[in-house]
Amino acid sequence: MPEIHVVRHGQASFGSDNYDQLSELGWQQARWLGEHWAADGQTFDRIVCGDLQRHRETAQGICEGLEIDRGRVEIFPQLNEFDFQGVMAAYAEKSPQASPGHGASRADYYRFLKQAMHAWSAGEIQPKESWQQFEQRVEEILGVIAAAASGSRTLVVSSGGAIAMMVRQILGAPASSVPQLNMQIKNTAISHFFAGSSGVSLHSFNHVPHLEHRERRECITYS
Repeated sequence: MPEIHVVRHGQASFGSDNYDQLSELGWQQARWLGEHWAADGQTFDRIVCGDLQRHRETAQGICEGLEIDRGRVEIFPQLNEFDFQGVMAAYAEKSPQASPGHGASRADYYRFLKQAMHAWSAGEIQPKESWQQFEQRVEEILGVIAAAASGSRTLVVSSGGAIAMMVRQILGAPASSVPQLNMQIKNTAISHFFAGSSGVSLHSFNHVPHLEHRERRECITYS
């Protein structure tokens, strides 16, 4: 059966003018993951990612660690993250008293994002992309990836929200599980799936074997 390894992008540049680019640590996380797989003798028949900068850079870093040609990477916009800024703006308009405001801590920012995601999933706010459209595109790309040849191995690079939606769909979990899962996913964490005649099954979730060495544990990040 096809095997699928889904990786969240490396640490992005939170607080900078361009969040979408990897930080220096994000690049290192991606290279370490590629090196980990190379040392373990693991290869991939197909590599796909979203078309956000942090997705493409993470895929490039993994390829560098694996010492393979990054030109193999295929781009699928369906793997992109939802517009979290648009979702937060829509929720701030509905509930201005909940907005963290300028200079808020990172914890307050993500607490507000989680509240906004719950409101979005419940249909209380209407950003440009509806919750149903988000569900549909993730389901569509998961079907495309799962249709690979039996025995093949696919590497997927995406974002926390899209990965959380995949897990939710595979497990048949409620919509409210997506914000919770999203907040748990580490940068360059691996979630492992198998596809078969009965659908896609989850084998493992949110692992970072390349960062679990004592000297690298401080390099585990979530944004």
